[in-house]
Formats: sequence, C-alpha cells, structure tokens
Amino acid sequence: MGAPPGTSRSKRGHFLRAALPCLALTALQSAPAAAQSLTPDLFNPNRGGFVAPDTLPTRRTAGVPQAPLDALPALPDPNADPRKRQQAPATSRVGQVPTYGLPAANGASGSGYDSLNRKRQQPKLYPGQPKPKRPVGPGSPVPPATPDRTLGPPRIAPPPSETAHKVPVPPALAGNVPGQPLRRRLKLDDDAFGAVGDYAGSFLIKGGLELSAGYDTNPARLNKPVGSPAFVVAPDLLVMSDWERHALVADLRGSFSGYTNNMPATIDGFASPSPVEIDRPDFTGHVDGRLDVDRDFKLTSQLRLRLATDNPGSPNVQAGLQKYPVYAAYGTTLGFDQTFNRFQVAAGATVDRTAYTDSKLTDGSTFSNGDRDFNQYGGIGRFSYDLKPGLKPFIEIEGDTRVHDQAADRNGYFRDSNGGYAKVGSSFEFSRILIGEISVGYTARNYVDPRLSQLAGFLTAGSLIWNASGLTTVKFATDTQIAESTVPGSSGVLVHTYGIEVDHDFRRWLTAVGKFTYGTYDYQNQNRNDQTYSLEGNLIYKLNRNIWIKGTLRHDILNSNQPGSSSQGTVMLVGVRLQN
Repeated sequence: MGAPPGTSRSKRGHFLRAALPCLALTALQSAPAAAQSLTPDLFNPNRGGFVAPDTLPTRRTAGVPQAPLDALPALPDPNADPRKRQQAPATSRVGQVPTYGLPAANGASGSGYDSLNRKRQQPKLYPGQPKPKRPVGPGSPVPPATPDRTLGPPRIAPPPSETAHKVPVPPALAGNVPGQPLRRRLKLDDDAFGAVGDYAGSFLIKGGLELSAGYDTNPARLNKPVGSPAFVVAPDLLVMSDWERHALVADLRGSFSGYTNNMPATIDGFASPSPVEIDRPDFTGHVDGRLDVDRDFKLTSQLRLRLATDNPGSPNVQAGLQKYPVYAAYGTTLGFDQTFNRFQVAAGATVDRTAYTDSKLTDGSTFSNGDRDFNQYGGIGRFSYDLKPGLKPFIEIEGDTRVHDQAADRNGYFRDSNGGYAKVGSSFEFSRILIGEISVGYTARNYVDPRLSQLAGFLTAGSLIWNASGLTTVKFATDTQIAESTVPGSSGVLVHTYGIEVDHDFRRWLTAVGKFTYGTYDYQNQNRNDQTYSLEGNLIYKLNRNIWIKGTLRHDILNSNQPGSSSQGTVMLVGVRLQN
C-alpha cells in the first residue's frame, strides 16, 4: 500500500526548498568551503560564540558607543559611602554579562577576613566612650566577666512581671550612657519611714526635734505626790562621715523637761526635799574619730559631754533648794587599735572632769558645790581574739584616780580615791539576728579617808539586739557604775541598771515600743538600798519620713528601805517628732 498523495508531494517540496539556497551560495562563492570546528566557546553564553566578533551580522555599526562584549560589569566598592551608591543612576543590564557567585571578601564586614587585603573601617566613638576590644578567635581563653558599671553587688535583672507596664529608666539614670562616670550605688534603706538626712560635702547630717506635752502625777518623786502639767523638748543631731578611710561621728542628744506648777517649799513644817522649780535639762553627746594609719593600726579618739542634774528622790539633793544644781561631766580619750591577725589590742588614756553649779536656796542665798568637783585620770585596755566569725571574746581592764578640787567635803570627809574594774565577755554577730556584746566582772574603789571603806561589787555591762523577726526587735542593756555621794559616812553608790525593750511593727507606719527598767542603788555604809522600776509604753504613728506622732505612758516606782523615801508617779505625754 503506497503513501497518500499529499504526503509524497510535501516531502518533495521540503527537499527542493533546502537544496536551492545551497546551490545559490555555491555558485556565488569562489573560495572553497571549510568545515566548522567545535571550540571551548561552545558553552559560552555570549552572542556569536561560534564566530569571530567582527564578523557578527548583527553587531552595532561604528560611531555608536558600546562597551566591549567581553568586559565585565564594575563591582561596587565596599569602602564607598552607601548613600553615594544609592544616588548613582541605575544602568541597564541589557547586553551585560551576568555574574554568578559572590565577589571576594563580600561577607567580611568590618572585622572579618578580607582576601583583597583592604584596610578595615574603624568605628567612630563618642567622646569618652571606651574603645571596644577586638573579638577573640577560636581557641582563645574565655575572657573574664565584665564588671558592673556601678559599685556594689552585681545587678540582677528583675523578672518580667516587675518591669511590665512601667516607664523605662532613662539611660542617664541607669548609668549606661557611653562616657558617663560611674554612679555610686545607694545603700539599702531598711526603714521606709526613717530620716533621710542631707549631705554637706562628705558628711551625712540627720536631725530631729520632739515636742511633747502632757501630765506628770509626781514629777518631784515625793512620798506624797504633787502633780503638774509637763512638756518636753528633745532635739538630736547625728553627723557621720562618708569616707573610704578614717571616720568621724558626732552623736548629740538632749532634752528639757519643764513643769508649769511649782512644788511646795515646806512639807509638814520642814524644808521640802524637792526644789521648788523642778525643770531639768539632760544632754548626752560624744564625737568619735578614727585615723587609719594602715590596715592594722588605727588611732582613736573621743570627746564626750554629759549635762544633767541629780535624779529626783536622790539623797544627794539638798533640802530647801529653789532649783536643781546642774553638773557637767566632760572628757576625752586618746588611744590606738592594733591588730595582729586574729588578735587585737586596744588601749587609751582618759581625762575627765565633773563640775557642779552652785545651789540656789529658797531664802535667796547660794551654797557652793565646789567640794563635789573633781578630775579623773585613767587608762583602759582591751584584748580580744576573733575566735570565729560572729564570736569575739575579750578581756578589759580599767584603772583611774579621782582628785577633788577640795581635799575635804562639806562634812569633813576626804573623798579622793583610786579604783578600777576588770571584766571578761564577748561580742556577738550571728547572721545579723543577735548583735552586741555582754560582759561580767568586778569593780572596786579605795578612798584616802580611812573612815570610808572600800566600795566594791559585781559588775555587769552589755548591750544586745535580737532581731526576732522582720517585725519584732528585742533589745537588752545592762550597766554598772560607782557614783560619788555627799551622804556622811557613805563611800559612794554602787548602781546596777538592767533594761529590756521590745519594738513591734504592726505596719511599717505603726510601731509599738515597750520598755522595762530595773535598777538598784546601794549606798554603802549607810544601810540604804533603793530599788527602781519603770514600765513604759510608746505608740508611734509615722505619717511620712519627716513627721511622726508619738504617745507615751510611763509609770515609775521607787522603793527604799528608808522611811518616807519611797515614791511613785505616772507620766502621760503626746507629741510630734520632726526629722530630716
């Protein structure tokens, strides 16, 4: 079966169309035809890769500027300003050779490896900005942790819940501005309503003033009570240095107790044992200094002043007085503190003077108290050993001599004396829960007058603070002193005092304070023994850091083995405290 007619005619037509052009070209050319060979340009994507560029039938005519066909497009300069590159006009990619891959050192940035060995750009720094360190390479040791920009413990980032929906802290306040000086971290403030104080140079100054008014049922502590309205003015001042070395602290506290009523001049026909005017000042102040010569050796000093009167109800108070005579006890201590590893030696020399003003009597005359004025010279030493953290036992020894301005007192007794004490104890600091020190010992004093026997007794001294909880604090204090006396035949007074105080915060702005004080007064060779009890309660309402409202209720009891010498009284005061 033959092919269809249409198919044979179509094949003959294709053959003739291909053969006629070949015959025409053969007739027109005189040179013999050469065979075309394959070259490496076979896979070149350029146009005309199989023939010479100058014989291309579609090449551009002369006079038209054109780039060479084999020229590569210029690569962007990595050192050039990117803004200038953006402003350059865009060129057409028609007729350009496409480039595959990345140019050399394209990802080197400003700190990586550059195979073209081009100079890296140095970062521009702000004035005062620290110069960044070069990054470490593989195998380099781990650099130390970067210290915090502020002094104190390292910062710990708070959880997100504490920083959510809060205004961010400005960089200048946070201390992360380049070139900003280091900011000193503020100390922790445990009392949200405590006095802040003001800085004067490198000194922190805190001051306060308490104004109270109320009623005292027996201000003169008479056997038959006589009451009077009362008011109290109590200023205080605390100045502390803020130095890396050395220290200077001044603590000044005073009060003035005033009464609107006068006491009777006579009782049952006899001169009253209490003054008519019973206003009494009281001031206690000391200035402590420390000079750090080196790490282990320090020079210490103290200036002290006590301004007060005899206690109401004391047998040292003369009968028929118009007002209490005031005495001033002031002195200084110069010493040193040397540390030998765990062993510590502290010693000092003391000089003190006690002086009384003249007594003003109800009849208008005056009586000299010069026989009660005396100077005291002594020395004190303490030897302690740091047994372990929080426990430091010590031994303390003191000796002194008292020299009166007048050899004999008003009753003809020679009261110059020599005395001292020795005690052992320890200081405590257990996890900030129990802080302080306590000691026990023995004290004695010998007088020049043979009629005055030795005054000696058991000694207790100490002060402890127990932080029972975050809201409750318990304080305990005890002290022993040998006081001078004007009672005929009595060598002196051995005074023991014990006190406990409990502070409890119902709220941060509401505090209750309870105090209990017990004391014994032993008038040697006079067969007189007095016991005192004092129970006090305070309620403090803190409006803010500068204003407190305070209420006080106190009851005092004096029990004496001498007839007619016992007394008791109650004090009620309401006041305000202003502080800064």
